[in-house]
Amino acid sequence: MRLTDVRGVFQIFAAGPARQRFVNVGHLLSGNMVTLVLSFGAVALTARTLGPTQYGMLALIISFAQAMEMLVSFQTWQPVIRFGAGLEEAGRDDDFAALCKFGFLLDFSAAAASWIVALALMLAAGQFYGWSGEIYTLILIYSATLLFKVNGAPVGILRLTGRFRSVAYLQAVSMAVRLSLCVVAFLQGAGMLTFVLIWASTQILGSLLLIATSLRELARRGLKRVFHARVAGITERFPGIWGFTWSTNFSLTLWSSAQQLDTLLVGALADPAGAGLYHIAKRISKTFLQAGAQLQAVVYPEIARLWNTDKLGEFRRVVLQSEFMLAAFGLAAWAFIALFAGPLIRAFVGPEFAAAAPLLIVQMFAVTLALTSSIKRAALMSMGQARQLFVAVLVVVPIFHASAILLIPRMGPMGANLAHLIMATLWIIVLHVMFRRAFQRGSDGGSPSIAKGTRNQPLTSEEAPRG
Repeated sequence: MRLTDVRGVFQIFAAGPARQRFVNVGHLLSGNMVTLVLSFGAVALTARTLGPTQYGMLALIISFAQAMEMLVSFQTWQPVIRFGAGLEEAGRDDDFAALCKFGFLLDFSAAAASWIVALALMLAAGQFYGWSGEIYTLILIYSATLLFKVNGAPVGILRLTGRFRSVAYLQAVSMAVRLSLCVVAFLQGAGMLTFVLIWASTQILGSLLLIATSLRELARRGLKRVFHARVAGITERFPGIWGFTWSTNFSLTLWSSAQQLDTLLVGALADPAGAGLYHIAKRISKTFLQAGAQLQAVVYPEIARLWNTDKLGEFRRVVLQSEFMLAAFGLAAWAFIALFAGPLIRAFVGPEFAAAAPLLIVQMFAVTLALTSSIKRAALMSMGQARQLFVAVLVVVPIFHASAILLIPRMGPMGANLAHLIMATLWIIVLHVMFRRAFQRGSDGGSPSIAKGTRNQPLTSEEAPRG
C-alpha cells in the first residue's frame, strides 16, 4: 500500500462523498440493528418453543428453499447498478426504464424457475434425509415463498436511487410482524406448522413491500409505466449485459452453494440437532456479515460511477477506506463474540443450545475475513471482472465442499466452520491479487471495464458508455 493510499484511508471523516457515505451506511446500519434485534427475538422464541431437533428440521426446510432460490437467482441488482449507474444524470430515462424492466423480467422468471426446481428436487432430498410426509407438506408450504422472490431489481433500483433508508427499514417492518406472530405462537405452545406459516408469510410480506416501494420510487422519478418500456435490443443499449448477468449468476450461485448448502450438509453428515446448533451460530454471525453488506450496498453504486468516469484515484481511495472500515468492524465483532459467545447463546436461545458457542466463535472469524474481502469483490464487478471472478469461484468453492465433506463426519458442525475458514482465507488472497492486476491494467490505459470508452477522451453520443 502506498503512502498516499494510507492517507486516503484516514480521510474517512472528510466532508463530501465520504460523509454522505457515512449517512447512508448509518441508515442501513440502524435499520439493520432494528431488524437484528427483531430477528433475534423471533429466532429465540422459535428455538425455545421447538427445541434443538425440531428447530433443526425448520432450519433444514428454510435452507432447502434458500438453496433453491440461489440455484436459479440472477442477482439482478448487480446488472441494474452496474449498467444503470449514471443513466439518470445523463437523462437517459428510456434506457433506465428498459434496464429496470429487464431486471424485473429476470426476477419473475427466476422466481418461477426456482419454485419448479424446488418441487422437482424435493422428493430426492426427502429420500436422502428420510423426511416424513409431514415434512414434505411443510416444505411445500415454505417453498411458496420462492414465487414472490422478486427482490433483485427492486433492491438495485432503491440502492441506485439512493433510497437506502427504505431498503433498511422495510426489512424491519416484516421482521416486526414475524416477531409479533412468534410471540403469540410461543404463548400458545404452537407446533412446527404454525412457525413455518409465520416464517413463510412474513417472507412474502417483505418481498411484496420491497417491490411496491421500488415501483413507487420509479413513479416518483417520472417512470410510471416501467413495464411498458421496450426491452428489445437491450444488448445494443447495454453491450455485454447478458455476459455480465450470466457470469454474476453462475458466480453467485456457486458462491451461495457454500453459504446455503452448509446447513444441509451438516444435517446430512451429522444430524438434525447438529444442524440446529450450526444454524443458530450461523444466524448470529450472519447478522454481522449483513452489517458489512450494508456498506457494500452503499459503496457499489459509487465505485461503479467512479470507475465508469475514469476517476481512478478516488475509486481506489473509496475501496481502501471501505475495506479498512470493514476490517476494523469485523475484528471488533469477533473479539466481542470470543468473550461473550457462551452467555449470548444461553440468553438468546437457552442452555439447550450452549454447544453452539464454540461454533459461533470460529464462524465469526471466517465472517471477519469475508467482510474484509467483500468490497474488493464489488470493486472487481465494477471493473468488468465478472468472468474472472467466476473462474476464481470455480477454484475456491469446490475446496469448501471438499473440506466440509471431509471434516463434518469427523468433527460434526465444527467441520463446516473450518471449511468456511479455509475458503475465506483463500478467497481474500485471490481477490487481492485480482484487484491489483486489474487496477494496474486500468491505470495503464487498458481498463477491462466493459462500459469504458477511450480513456481521457470525450465520447460521442454513439460511444457513450451504456451504464
